[in-house]
Amino acid sequence: MDFKQIQELIKMVNKSNIGELTIEQKDFRVTIKQKEEHITQVVSAAPVQAAPMQVAAPQLSATQTTAGSTATEKPKAETASNLVTIKSPMIGTFYRKSSPDKPSFVEVGSDVSPGQVVCIIEAMKLFNEIESEVKGKIVKVLVEDASPVEYDQPLFLVEPS
Repeated sequence: MDFKQIQELIKMVNKSNIGELTIEQKDFRVTIKQKEEHITQVVSAAPVQAAPMQVAAPQLSATQTTAGSTATEKPKAETASNLVTIKSPMIGTFYRKSSPDKPSFVEVGSDVSPGQVVCIIEAMKLFNEIESEVKGKIVKVLVEDASPVEYDQPLFLVEPS
């Protein structure tokens, strides 16, 4: 893990409600703690020269995302009006499109099916496709494009069919 990756982690923790994050890799350990308006960084490492590694996005869910894989939706919750909430499985930046010149993956009124990509969340330069696990119609998009999102934050409301 290089200094730039540590800086990215600090920024992500600062933008979220995470109180503490610890990452361990072989003889290297980084703990980032957030208190009120400042972040404390504690780094302890053995003097070992390691090859640069691609680090997956920090997650609090059971799904570990690695380079080249896609994250799938796990958290879902029924609301009182029988709508299903698609939530973010990680912290990162929410994108409705695969690139600025492409159309959005889904719009309000779009029909979705299980396995269909509904958005992308970028975490530490890794783009993770978020897929729907429910068949239905998008009722509301809850996040603005290119906005930071937190773990378990609602992204879409879906009316199941």
